[in-house]
Amino acid sequence: MAFLSRNPQLNQHGELQHLLTIEGLGAGMVRHILDTAQSFVSVSEREVKKIPLLRGKSIFNLFFEPSTRTRTTFEIAAKRLSADVINLNINASSQSKGETVLDTVDNLAAMQADMFIVRHAQSGAAHFIAGHVAPHIHVVNAGDGRHAHPTQGLLDMYTIRHYKQEFHNLRVAIVGDVLHSRVARSQIHALTTLGVPEVRVIAPKTLLPAQVERMGVQVYHDMAQGLKDVDVVIMLRLQNERMRGALLPSAQEYFKSYGLTQDKLALAKSDAIVMHPGPMNRGVEIDSDVADGNQSVILPQVTFGIAVRMAVMSILAGSKQ
Repeated sequence: MAFLSRNPQLNQHGELQHLLTIEGLGAGMVRHILDTAQSFVSVSEREVKKIPLLRGKSIFNLFFEPSTRTRTTFEIAAKRLSADVINLNINASSQSKGETVLDTVDNLAAMQADMFIVRHAQSGAAHFIAGHVAPHIHVVNAGDGRHAHPTQGLLDMYTIRHYKQEFHNLRVAIVGDVLHSRVARSQIHALTTLGVPEVRVIAPKTLLPAQVERMGVQVYHDMAQGLKDVDVVIMLRLQNERMRGALLPSAQEYFKSYGLTQDKLALAKSDAIVMHPGPMNRGVEIDSDVADGNQSVILPQVTFGIAVRMAVMSILAGSKQ
């Protein structure tokens, strides 16, 4: 499938038509999404957790690849906006019968779909679908191959802003399997777009993309050096399902060198926050004492993720055709 066709995310009015990647979005648009999300955080604290912004809209969770956490938070977000949500396990249905991606999309569009939330194992899948659908249908990339996971990047930015207020004076370290991580790419694009002066990646050479420095990051292979005086530590999951060949000696050796323990975290600033996009491999990427410790903001990330996804869907639905 020739997926990587180019499709602009903005319509002719300069509004967000699709959310496919953070790369290329201006700082103003990213801040607009974060500001909109802030207005939705309080909805989760109400007795009745619903507002009627997307009443009558049909949102299809189109997941060609499994993901409980992302699909569930999109579903909750859409329902809190009063949309009708349809969850589809594509691998167990039409795809296994030989139907193409675009045939699936066309059939769902004929059911009066207003928005597709797309997760796919191939990079560029969401772009491919966005280039095909009618102008009134919006597409959100919920993760495509190794390419991008924009709403995760945005909820991570919301979390950082919540605890650190500003971006212009931060040192942020992203630790682990950058090579296979679409989340890391979205985080790096978001951090640099928002003006973070120092973004570090810490990983063994086998888990870094070639020429990753071109993304505007500083590369470290040693945790002690890379974590020194950072404000934010973002741990990444080892993407074992995407690895080919022996990139690591063992999970135990990886944890010894790159797992986040209290001793290693002590090298960062005393008020540094610890993040993880989940799901966590305890004892591989992160020690339980750190994951459950007072510097961890891993659970608030999940809570903020609902508000951020509500913001994205409401902004898309409000754009002109």
